[in-house]
Amino acid sequence: MLILICYNQTMKSLNGAELASFIKQRQAKQVRMLRQAHHIQPRLAIVTDSDNPVIATYMRLKQRYGADILIEVEICRVATRQLPETITALNQRDDVQGIIVQLPLAEPEQTDQIVRLVAPEKDVDGLNSERTLFDPATPMAINWLLAGYSVELAGKRLAIVGRGRLVGAPLERMWRASGLDVTVFSRGDDLSRLHEYDVIVTATGVAGLIQPDMIRPGAVVVDAGTASEDGKIVGDVAPANRTRTDIHLTPEKGGVGPLTVSALFDNVITACLRRVNIR
Repeated sequence: MLILICYNQTMKSLNGAELASFIKQRQAKQVRMLRQAHHIQPRLAIVTDSDNPVIATYMRLKQRYGADILIEVEICRVATRQLPETITALNQRDDVQGIIVQLPLAEPEQTDQIVRLVAPEKDVDGLNSERTLFDPATPMAINWLLAGYSVELAGKRLAIVGRGRLVGAPLERMWRASGLDVTVFSRGDDLSRLHEYDVIVTATGVAGLIQPDMIRPGAVVVDAGTASEDGKIVGDVAPANRTRTDIHLTPEKGGVGPLTVSALFDNVITACLRRVNIR
């Protein structure tokens, strides 16, 4: 079910939270069907080796969302050396349909090795680009957000700032596979060229990187970056952009984030539905 919100010259804020509330209603119905008709209790396992309070907050958000739609969320907090055996055990459990590795890991250089251990049919974060059966959650969320606000991408000049594994790289693959005209910038590139683009997605984690002179009037800007500044989570877009009335921009809170969580749980539901079909 795709929710469309009128996109016109008076619309300035791309509110993902509003769209997520509609998606959550649809997901709750799907989960009830899985439980009642197929006797499947959807379960997502989150594997982490971190005690970072910010990461703990993200995991609690997922637990609350899961509780709202009756998907159980199991957090497996283990030492780094125990990650492989934990993931292997979860792969073998029939009562776990989805597994995510909560990033960043305590030893980031092990990320590729660890995420490859997740079984493809349970890789609901879509992090293993070589074997996954799912689209990564944040790029999915961005596409939902743009579609929900009737932002047409075909024929537009699209820019992605950042080449990260969670957003930039998979979003580029998805857009190119759709035949879209997309240019990818690294944060060290000449970002003044962004002024030439109609739609900009930024996800570098560099606070305030995108300045007002980089964004043309009428542009659509999706800020998927997260950084910590004075104990506060901030995005890539400089605060001065938020006083503008001539661009369309995600809000500081309630932009891509809520839809990313929705997309993750959509993948969990899809994993359950595939299991039903296999049976």
